[in-house]
Parts: sequence; structure tokens; C-alpha cells
Amino acid sequence: LRTLQIIHENYARLITNFLSGYLRTLVQIDVISIEALQYSEFTNSIANPAVLAIINFTPLPGSIIFDFSPVIAYSLIERILGGKGSGIEKVRGFTEIEIAILMRVISQMLGFMQEPWENVTEIRPNLDGIETNAQFAQIMNPTEMVALVTFQAKVGEVEGLMNLCIPHMVVEPVMSKLSTKLWFSMIEKGTTEETRQAIKSKVEDTSVPIIAILGQTELMVSEFLQLQTGDVLTLDTNVDGELKVMIGELHKFNAKPGVKNKKAAIRISQVIRKGEE
Repeated sequence: LRTLQIIHENYARLITNFLSGYLRTLVQIDVISIEALQYSEFTNSIANPAVLAIINFTPLPGSIIFDFSPVIAYSLIERILGGKGSGIEKVRGFTEIEIAILMRVISQMLGFMQEPWENVTEIRPNLDGIETNAQFAQIMNPTEMVALVTFQAKVGEVEGLMNLCIPHMVVEPVMSKLSTKLWFSMIEKGTTEETRQAIKSKVEDTSVPIIAILGQTELMVSEFLQLQTGDVLTLDTNVDGELKVMIGELHKFNAKPGVKNKKAAIRISQVIRKGEE
């Protein structure tokens, strides 16, 4: 279990970077637990509707399940469609279009699973489909043992869990390679300058959203309801004042507004260090 935890901590870091750029918001995914239990214990804990991605773990035998809590799934869908990703207040079923959107993003997330597993075996995970009812996700005998990797996921301000259910029969052919001592020795041998450069390149290619905030103000609800085209709102920023520049949801810079090549632009005037926000 310790080796599986290390593998999926690496995986969590990779998909954190991917989703932050893909969704243009701050995403944080961390492994919070890993345990061995019967498959029936896992399926009995799942509420409906669910998002259960059935994944073929070629060349290893059998399938694994990636379980997304509905609140995280709704947030992913909403952000991909251009919304704020605040989720929904009442849980409902998923439409065919929403399932198609989830299949696309989950398939891309699976592409990052190969690298953390490369010291154990070369896998080619492939999404077979998504089930929204645990009763239809019977990929193995209910009494068979599985390793359950639980992730805490935060997408913007929305938090929820994701679970990766790995049946024992899937990893049985490579159990000898899941020895912690052997795995660390393989990592040490593989940590070359080429590997470091590859990691650096992936980090540098990750895109992050940058927003310059012109200003803010507060209105009474009655005033808000009376707003019309042409109304002028006074903001809290002076004409010659600095703008807050947000990286995701973090205040990282101050800047002066301006124009460059006939387009609105900003010039960074201050870097905000930790504790200066």
C-alpha cells in the first residue's frame, strides 16, 4: 500500500497541474488515505447518482474504477462550459452531454497515469465508459479485495472526494515490483538530468489564468435591480491607482493599467510576497 500511495501522490500532483490549466482556476488534489477492503464495501458506500469511470488497465488484467463525487463532477462540467464551477444545490442525474464532457476530461486525466506507474510497469489506461449507478459497475466479485486510494479534491471553492478502486487481481502480476525498497532503487537509477528536464518542461508548459481586477464596489439589492444601460458605478480604485493581478485565486502582483498595440494592457509594478496580501 505504501508504494501505491507514493505512485498516486505523484499522480495527484500531475493532474493538479493539468486541471489548473485546463479549467483556468486553482485546483488542488491530494491523497488523504489508502486502505484495503472488500469490493462490496466500496460499492455500498457510493450514493446515486454517481460518476464511476470504468478504466481498462492494459496490459494488467481487469479494470479499475475512478469514482468522482457528484459535487466535483458538476463543478468540472460547469467550468468546462464557461461557468463559475460553483456546483449545484440539489443533486440530480447527469445528461448524456454531461457524461460526454466528463468522459473527455477523465480520458485526458488518464494520460497522466502512465508516468507515475512507469517504475512498476508500462500501462496504457483506457476509459471504457462511465456508470452512474454502482449496481451496474460490478467489475469483480463483491468479496474480492481492493486497494482504495482516496483523494481530497478542491476545484476553485468546491471541495469533494475522488476514489481510485484498484482490485487485487489487477496488480497481482506486478506485486513483486510494488516493494517499496525496490521501487525507490528504480527511481534513484531513473533520476537523470533528462528526467529533471522533462519534469521542468511539463511544469513550464502548464497554463494558469491571470486576471487584472479593475476595481470593486458594493450595491444594495434594490440598487442592483434598478441597474440600466448607461449607469455609472464608482469603483474603489483611484484613476492612478494600482490593479490587483490574480493568478488563479491568489493575489500575486499589483499593476498599472495602460494600452499597448491598441489593446488594454497592464505593467507589473509590485510582486506580492507571501504574507503581504
